[in-house]
Amino acid sequence: MKVNIENHVLELLDGDITEMETDAIVNAANDRLILGGGVAGAIKRKGGPKIQEECNKIGGTFVGGAVITTGGNLKAKYVIHAVGPRMGEGNEDEKLKNATLNSLKLADENHLKSISFPAISTGIFGFPIQRCAEIMLKTTIEYLKGQTGLEKVIFALFGQESYKLFENQLKQEISK
Repeated sequence: MKVNIENHVLELLDGDITEMETDAIVNAANDRLILGGGVAGAIKRKGGPKIQEECNKIGGTFVGGAVITTGGNLKAKYVIHAVGPRMGEGNEDEKLKNATLNSLKLADENHLKSISFPAISTGIFGFPIQRCAEIMLKTTIEYLKGQTGLEKVIFALFGQESYKLFENQLKQEISK
């Protein structure tokens, strides 16, 4: 599904984020920036050791924060590492909103034109995917309505179930 928001494209895809050809892809990171399993593990495998080396130099960031590294061997030139919340740690909705917003701001600060997001925190961090869709889409739409150089934001979702949840939420958001 593809929609236009103030001359910017917002697109949902059922696909592998490591195969996205956007300027940057977003890694659902932990606060120590250690690329372990899930999205981070796939990025590490396909992107090569340079990404983890740069993460090690940065050292970490706060929950809700985002940092940028090279894309290594990925099709994307950069990886933005956004630290989403773990369920049960408190204030999770605000932290997920901040992780999304800080990723978008970092893309703009680096003059990027396109970015791909996964459903942050919905894997081993246990965040409910429906809440994730609502928060991430609402935050992204609001951001695209402001001053930004971003031309395209993609949500690369893993599997039809995730895609459908995001699709239904996006339909609700744009009908408001």
